[in-house]
Amino acid sequence: MIRLQNVGLQYDHGPQVLRDVNFHLRPGSFHFLTGPSGAGKTSLLRLLFMSLHPTSGQIDMFGQSITKITPSRRAEYRRRIGIVFQDFRLLDHLSTWENVALPLRVVGRRVGDYREDVTDLLQWVGLGERMHGYPPVLSGGEKQRAAIARAVIGKPELLLADEPTGNVDPPMARRLLRLFIELNRLGTSVIIATHDDQLISQFKAPIIKLREGHVQIV
Repeated sequence: MIRLQNVGLQYDHGPQVLRDVNFHLRPGSFHFLTGPSGAGKTSLLRLLFMSLHPTSGQIDMFGQSITKITPSRRAEYRRRIGIVFQDFRLLDHLSTWENVALPLRVVGRRVGDYREDVTDLLQWVGLGERMHGYPPVLSGGEKQRAAIARAVIGKPELLLADEPTGNVDPPMARRLLRLFIELNRLGTSVIIATHDDQLISQFKAPIIKLREGHVQIV
């Protein structure tokens, strides 16, 4: 599903964030992504989400080089990816329920086909009483859970999660990890960037380690 060949990334004239990154991830895999602050974890996820372009090398996703596709095709591919950003990126003018349902609405699904699924998922992540509230009145942890629900509601082929449990307590972190594991069991490839060693210890999965711009999979 994902292949990086000699990928490098540099912002403007600053130092290289990533250099000569090479790895291949098969469909249906589950990986944790680790590394010290500033190692490039978020940048790598943004490359895989196609919101950044590498300054060198090639990235293949879904059997296609993403450096050679048109903007419309890139947008089509991004709809096959669920992503959890560190800054949540919820839309303040939409309710929590509407934010979570947005990926399904964008692809033209009828509300009647997914109303119950969205409601059930929000209840599962502990937002049943907040589903009609709006992001400005949610806590950081509630926004985090809403962002995760939005990312997984469409059962994407690839899930990218950037510190998805950073704003929740340990019991909820374990609950969310079970959600990711179940999604993976159903066929979604999952990459979770995290500093949480306790989270990593709860599920045996390969680890993509980033250090000084280089990648090692252990």
